Amino acid sequence: MVNLFIDNRAVTVPDGASILEAAQQINIRIPTLCYLDLGELKMVNKTASCRICSVEVEGRRNLAPACATPAAEGMKVTTNSKRVLFARRRLLELLLSDHPFTCLTCAKSTDCELQTLAWEFGINTQRYQGEKSEFPIDKTSGALKRDPDKCIRCRRCETMCNEVQTVHALTAYGRGFTVTVAPAEMQPLAESNCTYCGQCVSVCPTAALTGHGYIQETWAALFDPTKKVVVQVAPAIRAAIGEEFGIPIGTAVTGKLVAGLRRMGFDAVFDTSWGADLTILEEANEIIKRVSANENLPILTSCCPGWINFVKYQFPELKYMPSTCKSPQQMTGTIAKTFYAEKIGVKPQDLIMISVMPCLAKKYEANRPEHQTSGARDVDYVITTRELSKMLKESGVDLRYMPDEEFDNPLGEATGAGVIFGVTGGVLEAALRTVYEKVTGAELADVNFEAVRGWKDVREATIDLGSRTVNVAVASGLGNARKLLENIEKGTSKYDVIEIMACPGGCVNGGGQPYSHERLETIQARTQALYEIDDHKTIRKSHENPSIIKLYEEYLGEPGSHKAHELLHTEYWY
Repeated sequence: MVNLFIDNRAVTVPDGASILEAAQQINIRIPTLCYLDLGELKMVNKTASCRICSVEVEGRRNLAPACATPAAEGMKVTTNSKRVLFARRRLLELLLSDHPFTCLTCAKSTDCELQTLAWEFGINTQRYQGEKSEFPIDKTSGALKRDPDKCIRCRRCETMCNEVQTVHALTAYGRGFTVTVAPAEMQPLAESNCTYCGQCVSVCPTAALTGHGYIQETWAALFDPTKKVVVQVAPAIRAAIGEEFGIPIGTAVTGKLVAGLRRMGFDAVFDTSWGADLTILEEANEIIKRVSANENLPILTSCCPGWINFVKYQFPELKYMPSTCKSPQQMTGTIAKTFYAEKIGVKPQDLIMISVMPCLAKKYEANRPEHQTSGARDVDYVITTRELSKMLKESGVDLRYMPDEEFDNPLGEATGAGVIFGVTGGVLEAALRTVYEKVTGAELADVNFEAVRGWKDVREATIDLGSRTVNVAVASGLGNARKLLENIEKGTSKYDVIEIMACPGGCVNGGGQPYSHERLETIQARTQALYEIDDHKTIRKSHENPSIIKLYEEYLGEPGSHKAHELLHTEYWY
């Protein structure tokens, strides 16, 4: 342990703790910008590049960055001297001098940490004038938007991408005044190995990284009298969007959200959890066939699109693993443009499907060329939780005061298994509920597969299916996915079924969810909300969903049929 004094207050911290951590222990606030503590992810960004956290240390000539300076025995620190406050203000003003003053039109206005600090420091004039960095905006991916002019070189995105997700798509590029963080050689994101997981967006303090927005396109569709506009809502949205309206974190607002979407003018409101149930029917059939034949194992479940580029660029030898099933988003879009469109007498081109997703990779997925089953895109536009909250507010819809309404059928009736797709381990658990009963012919006494729940590291379980046991594993976050896939590649781990969620914690922590400064607590609260919905559902197994059963009877035939393959399966490598 180390004893020191901060602003004449004694504090004791473990050896290796920083001055910033010591100050936090006794509730002394030191402003930060580049610093980022990812808590349970065991990763801290402390590049000390911004120096906003500068403090005076007795006996040291220069000011010290509190985030990167270890506490030392007997150290005396001052956090609010004239010298410290003057230096912080000057540093912030210099950062602002090379930053666009376009706050009113900025995607992160009111969520921008640079803007917040400027307000807290009372900076309302631009003291330093001079040359500004100028870089082209990159919107090539259709999922992420890079605006390097707004980059403050904090390197948070680099830490998240390289150390946590281990994708290595971002790096510092250039020298001196021209330094920015970008893909290697400043190549466009669409030409990089980016997975579009959006975790870099979640930690960017400014709008240097944001999602590619489709708000105006969605409004245009809603106001077009020649189009039938429907919307689907992912499971994780209901557990998070309430936060944008002051509703306590972890409160599911399913019925209120449905009512709000109807007030906006959508012709029908569908539940992507229904598509998740449909996915399970197809995926369970595929799992049973591959496990029975003992071929191309393990099978990788296909809910999260973030693994597509991760496998493609990082583990090309394992491209045999992914299930051929489309994701719930794409299945819902496909059935809406075929079965549902036929039912209501609308051409696929005149039915506009809007997806509300917690994920930026879903924008990329919807843009992929193979997802045009009926001659039109299966999903026309994907908007995030953050985008929808802005549209609701623009419409004058306050979710706090909305009544509870039900989803439209037939694409709105979902089981508890479909809802837990929004949490890490949920896809695998939903699949196991169906696979177990299909293989054994016995009813599950307990549908909760606790062994695959949680979001730390890699979780493993062995499931007894009577005729044989299956080894399963779940990886939360691409850093953990790397560990899992490396062991499979080396042959040190043998699995039959695996699930990978690109975002730590799953979709509840997607790159399009509301920004959160209490990351761990927020993920846990959203996760619990979805499990509670599952617990209270009358039907908790996908294969017992009445509307899915009817869809197969009327339209698809049976899981794995020719028509099901034509509409609900895909090929990712081209």
